[in-house]
Amino acid sequence: MMFRKIAELSYWLATILFLSLCPLALGAQGSSTQRPQEKKAEQKPARYTETVTGCLQKSNEPGEFSITGEDGKTWGLYSTSVKLDKHLGHTVTVTGSRTYEAKAEEKKEGQVERASSKQEYADLEVTTLKMVSETCGK
Repeated sequence: MMFRKIAELSYWLATILFLSLCPLALGAQGSSTQRPQEKKAEQKPARYTETVTGCLQKSNEPGEFSITGEDGKTWGLYSTSVKLDKHLGHTVTVTGSRTYEAKAEEKKEGQVERASSKQEYADLEVTTLKMVSETCGK
Protein backbone atom coordinates (compact mmCIF):
# COMPACT_ATOMS: atom_id res chain seq x y z
CA MET A 1 0.00 0.00 0.00
CA MET A 2 2.81 2.38 0.86
CA PHE A 3 4.54 1.54 -2.40
CA ARG A 4 1.37 2.37 -4.31
CA LYS A 5 1.07 5.82 -2.65
CA ILE A 6 4.72 6.60 -3.44
CA ALA A 7 4.21 5.56 -7.06
CA GLU A 8 1.07 7.70 -7.30
CA LEU A 9 2.83 10.67 -5.71
CA SER A 10 5.78 10.24 -8.10
CA TYR A 11 3.36 10.14 -11.02
CA TRP A 12 1.74 13.42 -9.98
CA LEU A 13 5.05 15.12 -9.27
CA ALA A 14 6.35 14.04 -12.69
CA THR A 15 3.14 15.31 -14.32
CA ILE A 16 3.34 18.67 -12.53
CA LEU A 17 7.02 19.00 -13.41
CA PHE A 18 6.32 18.15 -17.06
CA LEU A 19 3.43 20.61 -17.30
CA SER A 20 5.41 23.39 -15.64
CA LEU A 21 8.34 22.91 -18.03
CA CYS A 22 6.24 22.75 -21.23
CA PRO A 23 5.66 26.53 -21.44
CA LEU A 24 9.36 27.14 -20.94
CA ALA A 25 10.24 24.71 -23.71
CA LEU A 26 7.63 26.18 -26.04
CA GLY A 27 8.70 29.73 -25.20
CA ALA A 28 12.33 28.93 -25.96
CA GLN A 29 11.33 27.33 -29.23
CA GLY A 30 9.21 30.34 -30.22
CA SER A 31 11.94 32.83 -29.42
CA SER A 32 14.51 30.86 -31.38
CA THR A 33 12.31 30.99 -34.47
CA GLN A 34 11.85 34.73 -34.06
CA ARG A 35 15.49 35.60 -33.59
CA PRO A 36 16.69 34.51 -37.06
CA GLN A 37 13.89 36.57 -38.61
CA GLU A 38 14.91 39.59 -36.56
CA LYS A 39 18.53 39.10 -37.59
CA LYS A 40 17.53 38.88 -41.24
CA ALA A 41 15.64 42.16 -40.94
CA GLU A 42 18.61 43.84 -39.27
CA GLN A 43 21.12 42.53 -41.79
CA LYS A 44 18.98 43.40 -44.80
CA PRO A 45 20.47 46.52 -46.40
CA ALA A 46 18.16 49.47 -46.91
CA ARG A 47 17.05 49.58 -50.53
CA TYR A 48 17.64 52.70 -52.61
CA THR A 49 19.77 54.42 -49.96
CA GLU A 50 21.90 57.21 -51.42
CA THR A 51 24.61 59.50 -50.11
CA VAL A 52 25.20 62.80 -51.90
CA THR A 53 27.71 65.58 -51.19
CA GLY A 54 27.16 69.07 -52.57
CA CYS A 55 25.83 72.57 -51.96
CA LEU A 56 22.43 72.69 -50.23
CA GLN A 57 20.06 75.12 -51.96
CA LYS A 58 16.41 76.11 -51.67
CA SER A 59 14.13 74.43 -54.20
CA ASN A 60 11.21 75.98 -56.10
CA GLU A 61 8.83 73.70 -54.18
CA PRO A 62 7.76 74.81 -50.68
CA GLY A 63 9.50 72.79 -47.95
CA GLU A 64 11.91 71.21 -50.42
CA PHE A 65 15.57 71.76 -51.05
CA SER A 66 18.01 70.65 -53.72
CA ILE A 67 21.58 69.50 -53.96
CA THR A 68 23.79 68.88 -56.96
CA GLY A 69 26.19 66.04 -56.31
CA GLU A 70 29.77 65.77 -57.47
CA ASP A 71 28.54 63.61 -60.36
CA GLY A 72 26.34 66.48 -61.64
CA LYS A 73 23.01 64.90 -60.65
CA THR A 74 20.55 67.27 -58.99
CA TRP A 75 18.46 65.79 -56.19
CA GLY A 76 15.28 67.13 -54.62
CA LEU A 77 15.60 66.93 -50.84
CA TYR A 78 13.01 66.82 -48.08
CA SER A 79 13.04 65.58 -44.51
CA THR A 80 10.78 65.23 -41.52
CA SER A 81 13.65 64.58 -39.11
CA VAL A 82 16.54 66.79 -40.31
CA LYS A 83 16.40 70.61 -40.29
CA LEU A 84 17.65 71.27 -43.83
CA ASP A 85 16.95 75.02 -43.76
CA LYS A 86 19.69 75.51 -41.15
CA HIS A 87 22.28 74.42 -43.72
CA LEU A 88 21.32 76.53 -46.76
CA GLY A 89 24.45 77.56 -48.63
CA HIS A 90 26.59 74.95 -46.86
CA THR A 91 28.43 72.04 -48.43
CA VAL A 92 26.87 68.98 -46.85
CA THR A 93 26.75 65.21 -47.17
CA VAL A 94 23.20 63.87 -46.97
CA THR A 95 22.04 60.28 -46.76
CA GLY A 96 18.51 59.06 -47.27
CA SER A 97 16.03 56.98 -49.21
CA ARG A 98 15.61 57.62 -52.91
CA THR A 99 12.03 58.17 -54.05
CA TYR A 100 10.65 58.63 -57.52
CA GLU A 101 7.71 60.69 -58.57
CA ALA A 102 6.20 60.93 -62.03
CA LYS A 103 9.60 61.07 -63.73
CA ALA A 104 8.39 58.87 -66.59
CA GLU A 105 6.04 61.63 -67.73
CA GLU A 106 8.86 64.17 -67.62
CA LYS A 107 11.01 61.96 -69.86
CA LYS A 108 8.26 61.93 -72.48
CA GLU A 109 8.08 65.73 -72.63
CA GLY A 110 11.26 65.97 -74.66
CA GLN A 111 14.95 66.68 -74.46
CA VAL A 112 14.77 70.41 -75.34
CA GLU A 113 12.79 71.39 -72.25
CA ARG A 114 15.09 69.39 -69.97
CA ALA A 115 18.21 70.94 -71.43
CA SER A 116 17.03 74.45 -70.56
CA SER A 117 16.58 73.79 -66.82
CA LYS A 118 18.26 71.69 -64.17
CA GLN A 119 16.15 68.56 -64.04
CA GLU A 120 16.02 66.62 -60.78
CA TYR A 121 17.47 63.15 -60.97
CA ALA A 122 15.28 61.90 -58.11
CA ASP A 123 13.99 62.92 -54.70
CA LEU A 124 15.81 62.00 -51.52
CA GLU A 125 14.14 61.75 -48.11
CA VAL A 126 17.07 62.82 -45.94
CA THR A 127 17.67 60.86 -42.74
CA THR A 128 21.16 62.14 -41.87
CA LEU A 129 23.12 65.29 -42.69
CA LYS A 130 26.80 66.01 -42.09
CA MET A 131 28.13 69.51 -42.68
CA VAL A 132 31.34 69.53 -44.72
CA SER A 133 31.81 73.29 -44.99
CA GLU A 134 29.90 76.44 -44.06
CA THR A 135 30.32 77.70 -47.64
CA CYS A 136 29.81 76.32 -51.10
CA GLY A 137 33.04 76.76 -52.98
CA LYS A 138 34.03 75.61 -56.42
